[in-house]
Parts: sequence; structure tokens; C-alpha cells
Amino acid sequence: MFTGIIEELGQITSIIRHDTDARLTVRGPLSVSDAKVGDSISVEGACLTVAELHADAFTADVMGETLRASTLGGRAEGDAVNLERAMRLGDRLGGHIVQGHIDTTSEVLEVEHFDAWRRIRFAIDPVHAGLLVDKGSVAVSGVSLTVSAVGAVSAEGAAGPSGAPGDGHWFEVSLIPETLSATTLGTLDVGHRVNVETDVLARHVARLVSFATSASDGAARTQ
Repeated sequence: MFTGIIEELGQITSIIRHDTDARLTVRGPLSVSDAKVGDSISVEGACLTVAELHADAFTADVMGETLRASTLGGRAEGDAVNLERAMRLGDRLGGHIVQGHIDTTSEVLEVEHFDAWRRIRFAIDPVHAGLLVDKGSVAVSGVSLTVSAVGAVSAEGAAGPSGAPGDGHWFEVSLIPETLSATTLGTLDVGHRVNVETDVLARHVARLVSFATSASDGAARTQ
């Protein structure tokens, strides 16, 4: 489990791709300072298991599903990545509960620059749009953020830059200078893609409600 508070910017030093998976080596001196093989480290929001330790880096195996469901499949050597070690029991929960299980990827629709901060709008597919609420929590590429606005565009303008059906729904976040400088979010521009993990509490509530609704509908049909 993670908190979404990025500890350091790492750098991908090697990617060895196989037919269905990959082996990733990431330089992160702080992340490996007290790590051991088998530990979990969040890389751009995806929970990876340390397979090998080096002087200032670690190697992890990335399964095909993770490559497909996250932005890691499109990463290259030299890319910067957000890193966070798994939280310890008793640590401050400065962000929110982040599992490191990517729900979906989102495309940057707009970037609005202000004097010292930025507002970024992301597309979100209909399946996950309902799990995002104004002032709720979301993890974007592993960074714990507060949702500042949610919405949907009109039918005429429902297609975003990618033309994907989910572009009709969106959410916004506001980024302070610290977040811009300490994470990869400071380099985002229109068209870039990010990993998104919705709030685990929202997912559980949605699941429970779906079962309650199904049970209610079933009872109504039998009457």
C-alpha cells in the first residue's frame, strides 16, 4: 500500500522486452536505500516487486497485463518516473490509500498555466467517471491529488484529441509548485497519457451498490 506522496524522481536505465512481459531497471537511490528483494515500489503508480537490487537501482519484472493497462508499456530508457516505497505501519498518511493497481489510463485534454500553478484536465472513460467526485481523491501516475472538478462535454464535442468514446467525461486537478517540480506531472502537455487509480473506497461502495441494486431488481421481478 502507498500514500501517493512521491519520494523521488527515478530514471529508467534499461528495458528488456519479451513477447508478453518486460524487465525494467530503474535508478532510484532513495528507493533502494533500505529495500530488499521482494519489496514493493510504486513506479508511475504501478506496484512492482523488486527482483534485483543494484548500488543505486532496482530491477522488476512487469507482466503483460501491467504493460497493457498502464503507460509503462510505452516507456523508454532515460524516461523519468515517479517512485514511492510501500508505506510502513505507523507512517503518516499524507495523501490517501493507494494500492498501486492501475484502473485505466487517461489523456491530457487541457493544461492551463497560472503564475505558480497549473490546472490540468484529463479524459476519463465512462466506466470510471462515476468513481471520481469533486474534492475526492485520485492517484495520477502515482501522485495523490484532489479532484477539483468533474464533468462531461456536450454530445457535439464528445470526442477529445484521441477520438476515444471516454473523452466525453473529464476531471480536473490543480497542481502546486512542489508537485510540478517533484513529480513527472510537471512535464505533462496535451495528448500525454497518465496512469489513473480511483479511490479504493469509491470502488468498494460502487460494487456494494451494484449488488444491492441487482438484489432489489431481482426481488421486484419475483413479486
